[in-house]
Amino acid sequence: MKRAVYAGSFDPVTKGHLWMIEQGVKLFDELVVAIGLNPEKRYTFSVGERKVMLKECTRHLPHLRVEAFENQFLVNYAKSIGANYILRGIRSTSDYEFERTMRYINGDLFPDIDTLFLMPPREIAEVSSTMVKGLVGPDGWQQVVKQYVPEAVYQHLLDNAAQGS
Repeated sequence: MKRAVYAGSFDPVTKGHLWMIEQGVKLFDELVVAIGLNPEKRYTFSVGERKVMLKECTRHLPHLRVEAFENQFLVNYAKSIGANYILRGIRSTSDYEFERTMRYINGDLFPDIDTLFLMPPREIAEVSSTMVKGLVGPDGWQQVVKQYVPEAVYQHLLDNAAQGS
């Protein structure tokens, strides 16, 4: 069985994340979408909210699990769930440099776990959770943000903004 893990903060899920997930379910027998928790990072959404958003956005996809992990290297997590592959996205040259280094380190730790890189289409290549969060707030943000996130996530962003007012 070809099992892969695709990890990220998913705070919030973007159309770029969703594209990666959709490609992953085509490539592997099972894809585990893993929410990585970094105690050094401040999140807009709780891990529970991020799980809900991911499940809502991926409901239509087969052979997919949504989980969370913390305080371990991604390659160690992959090994612990029996994943043979780590799926990563490359949006820029800086992503490439970082991911290339991590791939080599992961290979040193567990040579039997391969890392596969995908490049998203140009129209979503620059989309990141940080960018989306930075767009929320000013007048008219709703129309701008809507084009970068799945509908279920957009609804959560609207609800979150309404609670913050």
